Amino acid sequence: MRQFISALALIFFCAISVNAQPLKLPPVEVDAMAALKASPRHGEWVKYDAGQGDKVDAWVVYPERGDKAPVVILIHEIFGLTDWARATADQLAAEGFLVIAPDFLSGKGEGGAGTPSFKGDDVRTAIRNLDPAELKRRLDATAAWATSQPAGGKKYGVVGFCWGGGVAFNWVTQQPELGASIVYYGVSPKAETLSTIKAPVLGLYGGDDARVTNTVPPTQEEMKRLGKRYDVKIYEGAGHAFLRQQNGMNGANLKAATDGWARTVAFLKETLEEKTNSLP
Repeated sequence: MRQFISALALIFFCAISVNAQPLKLPPVEVDAMAALKASPRHGEWVKYDAGQGDKVDAWVVYPERGDKAPVVILIHEIFGLTDWARATADQLAAEGFLVIAPDFLSGKGEGGAGTPSFKGDDVRTAIRNLDPAELKRRLDATAAWATSQPAGGKKYGVVGFCWGGGVAFNWVTQQPELGASIVYYGVSPKAETLSTIKAPVLGLYGGDDARVTNTVPPTQEEMKRLGKRYDVKIYEGAGHAFLRQQNGMNGANLKAATDGWARTVAFLKETLEEKTNSLP
């Protein structure tokens, strides 16, 4: 019953957002740098320790609010930490979250550089070769760093896209302190790992993305059997990466992006924002 009520609340919030005053979307890929330059929010590069002598470079954006903000960790696509990923982090910060986007290729490039040092398809190969144990260690370190900042609260969630969506889903099977996990068109973890999930999961998928979306029904079935919350929305006619490629698939991608972004913001606010009593 609690999951049903939460789902109804999320649908209600999204209906208001989409029909009354649509939320501003992250930019399409070609407009990412312009959006970053025009942002009124403070964004900066940071470097922090991830253990075992490992250092991670990340882009962090601070929201404009007077209290501590919930933290959201943004996991990039298979293309590494691109300008689009940074601009998406910025737009999410506009909704009141402290958003940090680690570069998971930190130290992997020439001279110890990260994503910018890779050319062409080399970046995809490097991402595919990342060690899962290192990914978890770096994610845990990112959460520890962000939640220890003066502007950051203790609650944190994760949102991932494409390759990062699969990582976000996998991390929630490993990290019991996570408050929420949002999966944009990422493959599901193995069924036997789902029992360890503590946080609610939101999955947003393109109907014309069978490689990924066909992994969803078995996961839904197992999550339901386990009594875990897994909200799923599959957008008819939308393709892979619909949030970045909003102008694709004859309008289906834009429709999916508009609804999916509203659901993203609503889900994070529902699960991460502290509930306080307002003064009369």
